[in-house]
Amino acid sequence: MPWRNIPAFMALLRANAAISARALEFTILTAARTSESILAAHDELNLDENIWHVPAARMKASVEHRVPLSDRARSIVAALPRIEGTHYVFPGARQGRPLSRMAMLELLRGLRPGLTVHGFRSAFRDWAAEDTEFASEVVEMALAHTIESEVERAYRRGDLFQKRRALMDAWAAYCNSGDEAS
Repeated sequence: MPWRNIPAFMALLRANAAISARALEFTILTAARTSESILAAHDELNLDENIWHVPAARMKASVEHRVPLSDRARSIVAALPRIEGTHYVFPGARQGRPLSRMAMLELLRGLRPGLTVHGFRSAFRDWAAEDTEFASEVVEMALAHTIESEVERAYRRGDLFQKRRALMDAWAAYCNSGDEAS
């Protein structure tokens, strides 16, 4: 989906009450991968500080990733009922299991055939490059991409968290503007 169509799509998504819609909205707002979102556990989320700590074991690069949560991403999690017997934020139909890996994709197929969940990461990247002044390094860290250059990796040790917080807040504001045509 072109990034300019995201606000209208997000308005459509917010109107859907399904848990898969909340999971997809959260995934888009956090620029996360499907597996990171559907396996999110309540104990990874610090809602007082609006931070999601994704453990290294679930990250493609095998490095823990701190995700700054926008107010909307936080409110999605806060509004979800906690289901006894599961620690997953987005519980599946089966007791103690997470939402199916296909749930968000199936939702997308019903709303906009031909789209993929991962494609929203690309839309986020395009939006950041074309419509904002955020540095590429900040955007790449928000996507949890690894630094290709060994030399640059050796010198850049921080995670640009506060800059990423501003980026994710701007992304959420854009996603929730709802005034673009889809």
